[in-house]
Amino acid sequence: MNANRQQGFTLIELMITIAITAISGAVAIPAYQDYTARAQVSEGFRLADGAKTSIADFWTNTGSFPFNNLMAGLPSATSISGKYVKQIVVTNSIITVTMKSSGSVAGPIGNKTFTITPSTTSGSLNWTCTTGGSIALKYLPKSCTS
Repeated sequence: MNANRQQGFTLIELMITIAITAISGAVAIPAYQDYTARAQVSEGFRLADGAKTSIADFWTNTGSFPFNNLMAGLPSATSISGKYVKQIVVTNSIITVTMKSSGSVAGPIGNKTFTITPSTTSGSLNWTCTTGGSIALKYLPKSCTS
């Protein structure tokens, strides 16, 4: 005489599980998209390191800053690119990194720019990064001072 034993889950238990999963996804997806954009912007900082080195060398040797890529000893702006970075331009010693506008570039940073600007204090060279009003500050690395 086996009594009817309940097997499996009830409909309400399944609905609760689906609701919890949906809420978790709603929180996780925007956080992941921000993470992806920050990771893509970091490529621009890695590529700009070469320009920073060239500008620092020029400044050390001449005591002034270069006006463009050629003067800094860099290739043309479009030659300095990556998977997410369209180009890196040196204009009056300011490095401008432009992100690509299409492909796998995250929407919030597509075709936007940030700048890295040198300054001198007591004989040392310092770098400041800013968005220039284009890329939101939350996508720039914490090491940015502006």
